[in-house]
This record gives sequence, C-alpha cells and structure tokens, in this order.
Amino acid sequence: MHSSTPIQLDNDFIRQLPGDPELRNFRRQVGLACWSQVEPLQFPNAKLLAWSRPLAQQLRVSPDLLGAARFARVFSGSELLPGSRPYALCYGGHQFGNWAGQLGDGRAINLGEVRDVNGQHQILQLKGAGPTPYSRTADGLAVLRSSLREYLCSEAMHHLGIPTTRALSLVATGDTVVRDMFYDGNPRAEPGAVVCRVAPSFLRFGSYEIFSSRNEPALLKQLADYTIARDFPQLLTANTPDVASYAAWFDAICQRTAGLMVEWMRVGFVHGVMNTDNMSILGLTIDYGPYGWIEPYDPHWTPNTTDAQGRRYRFGQQPQVALWNLVQLANALFPLIGDVKPLEAALDRYRDAYEQGWLTMMRNKLGLVLPHGDDQQLMEALLHCFTLVETDMTLFFRALADLVLADEITVIPAGLQACWYDAAPALPAGQALLDWLNRYRTRVLQEDRPQSQRQTAMQQVNPLYVLRNWLAQQAIDEAEQGELGKLHELEEVLQQPYHQQAGKDHLAQKRPEWARQRAGCSMLSCSS
Repeated sequence: MHSSTPIQLDNDFIRQLPGDPELRNFRRQVGLACWSQVEPLQFPNAKLLAWSRPLAQQLRVSPDLLGAARFARVFSGSELLPGSRPYALCYGGHQFGNWAGQLGDGRAINLGEVRDVNGQHQILQLKGAGPTPYSRTADGLAVLRSSLREYLCSEAMHHLGIPTTRALSLVATGDTVVRDMFYDGNPRAEPGAVVCRVAPSFLRFGSYEIFSSRNEPALLKQLADYTIARDFPQLLTANTPDVASYAAWFDAICQRTAGLMVEWMRVGFVHGVMNTDNMSILGLTIDYGPYGWIEPYDPHWTPNTTDAQGRRYRFGQQPQVALWNLVQLANALFPLIGDVKPLEAALDRYRDAYEQGWLTMMRNKLGLVLPHGDDQQLMEALLHCFTLVETDMTLFFRALADLVLADEITVIPAGLQACWYDAAPALPAGQALLDWLNRYRTRVLQEDRPQSQRQTAMQQVNPLYVLRNWLAQQAIDEAEQGELGKLHELEEVLQQPYHQQAGKDHLAQKRPEWARQRAGCSMLSCSS
C-alpha cells in the first residue's frame, strides 16, 4: 500500500457556485443552492472488480499508482483523496413528459476533479456510494448488475467514438442491496457495487430548469455564466457572457445534441430513459440505466419496462424526444435572453443538423461518398426491408461491406440471409431486399470506387462488436457468482469494436432465442 499519492483533487464547482448551508444528510428540498455537501458511506470490504486502463492512463490515476486495495477504498468512497470535498448536484427535470420538480444526485457523489494528460478538467463521480439529500425514498446504493452494465457501456461507447461520460472503475462493496427489479413485489438481495464515472461536467438540462421553475433568475444566470466560461469559453465575446453568448450557447447545445442523436442511430443504441435530467449540457451520453442495443431492427423498440406501454423513448423516436427536451431547456433559458427568436432559430438548426447528419451518416454506413438526390429514398427503402423480416442491424451492415457488386444480384447472398432471425421469411421480404440490393449496386457503381476502398470505409463506421444486452447479462450472471472472465473479455473486445478479433466470433452473433424474452436481455427496468 502506498502511504502517499501525488493525486490532488480540486473542486472548482463548489468554489464558484452557492451551496446548501445545511450540512446534515437527510432527504429534503434544497433551495437557492447548486450543490449539497455529502459524505460517501464506508465499505470496509470493498474489492476492485475492473478498471479502465485507457482512462486511468489519461487521468494518471490507477491501481498501479495507489495499490489495488487503496484504489478500491478510494473509488468506493471509503477513503477520500487530498483536496476532495464530496458533493451532490441539485437539479430538476421532466420525466416522461411531466415536470417532476427537484430530482438531483440521488446516489451520485462528486469527489472532485483532476486535470487529465490533455489538460482537460475531469470530474470523478461515484454512483452507488450512499444517500444524499436528493435521494427521495431511495437508499443511494447501486447493485452489481446495473453498475456492471454502466461500466461496460460507458467505455464501449467511448471506443465506438460516441460522446459519453466514461467509467474508471467497478468496485464491489461487499454488501448486499435489496431491489425489486421489476417492481412486481419480488424483492431480492443483490450484491452492491460502485462505479466511478468521469466527465468534464455532469450538468444536465434539468440543472437549469430547476432554477427557472423556481423563479431564481440570479442563480440561473450564475450557473449559466459558470458553464459558458468553463466549458464553452469560445463563446465569450467579453469578460462576462451577454445575451449573444447565451443564444450562441443554446445553439451549441442544440448542435451537440443533434450530433449525439445521429451517433446513437448509427450504432443502434437506445438510451431508454431520455428525461431532461438525463440529457447532458455537453452533448454526452449520460446516465446508463435501462439502455439497449437494436438487434432485430425495430424503430418502436424500447428496452425500458417502465416505458413499455407508451414507448415514449423508443429507438426511432429519440431524435424527436431530444428536440422536445431542447424546447424545455429553451424555456428555462428564456429569462437570460428575453427573446424567443434566437431560441427558435437554434431549434430549427437542430432539425436541419439532425436531418443532414443522418443522411451523411447513412451514406457512410452504406459506403457512399457522393450525395445523390435519391439517397433518402434509398435509405428509407432499406429500413423498410428491415421491418419485413427481423434483421440484425449490426451484422447486416458488416455483411453488406463484404458484398461484391460486379454483377447483377439474382439471389440474396448467404451472408445477408444469416442476418435474419427468421430463416425462411415470406417471399415479399426477400423480393424487397433483392430489389433494394440491385438499386444499391447501381448507386455504388456510379461512384466508380474500388470494392476494397468501400469495404474499408464501411468497416470503419459499422461496428462488429456492440454491448448486446444478452452478452452483458451473461457477464452479470457470472460476476454475481464471483467469476469475472466474461466481464474482462467484453471489456477488452469492446475497446476495438470495428476490428475483427481472433477467437471472438461468439461476441458478434445474433441474439440467441433463449434471450428473446429473458429479463435483462429483452427488457430492463430503472431499478438499480
């Protein structure tokens, strides 16, 4: 064990912004404050299960530096590093379309920030380290199954090239946590865990909504000014933000959010609970709860049992939900600008950015370079084919990259048929895909591009390995029994999602039939 460490945390956020004067940790409404001081719980039996080597290297924080036992203590919250002043954020949010009032960090505790190797400030945040004033009726703890899913998916998304919060570590607390996974009266004790999340900022749309809803314009302005100066300094035209800065800031948030939605749609990621308190002000994927990955392509699919009836947050609806959330943020920021026109213009640019971004993204997925007037119809025709027979979206685009298009296609290639979940689909489905393939072939040949070049380009944007829910569930099942082999295998393979890796074909397979209706594989809840 190392007796000292060069790691020093800073807490710029709580230095610059007003905090809650109440130091006792009990559930309450917190007024006129951006944060509340809180101490993590003690977990004497904490054990390190996994840590992200690439992120640890970036942060210069690792078990190699601290020693594994001390690293587990620090990143379960049992020991504080020098300079740490733990706190929880105050924010509100719209949940499933309704204003929910104060929410806040119910089980997230910010330890402080470090400067990474690039000079970027990064906040270290523990999820599952105990209750805060914002915990409402919950205990502030997290179970291994949800913590493992967040740890793996945060890093998987980063290596896919998608803006996201990161995950430094996964620590078992050594305690059990009682959870009723599907809220159906069947609680059980599960192993507890803590994830250390990392991001330049954990502020969300709801961080600004709360102060606007409470008619606290001074605090709204103070938080907005802090955010712009720290994370959007290029927008400052003077020492302090002005109306033009606020308008440009909202526009930047819209553009980042549009880009994020394009990326989610590119890889088939479904967030599952896109409430405004789960929308990052930096355009990051944040709060990995009941997320999922499209396996059979279905724009109406949601992994969230809580949303099973209304399907508000279904895959195909995500860009529209993001726009709705941006409208709520625009309403919250209106007092800073006092004019709806720049806000409406930014929302219009969101629509344009998403539509153009989606077209460009789909061209890239199809290995096309030059824009063409029929591209939108070509892409929509392919998605229609996907709805005629269950088609694994991830595997289809990889197989399409291997297709040799020299001659007219008269039968559907075996590699594409292998992407179907139904081995013998109805004739119209097969004919529709055959027609589309020849239309696609004509379009590709117009570009006169070498097959190898098209294939390489497609493989760079169409991942082979994604964190399919059934793979994550297998890792959870093993980890709950103390076996970590599957966890580490997934962690390693998902660092290179676009490259075929020897001996890892079993991680790039269609969802097996046993996983179609299994809890944790087909549907998940917000319980964690």
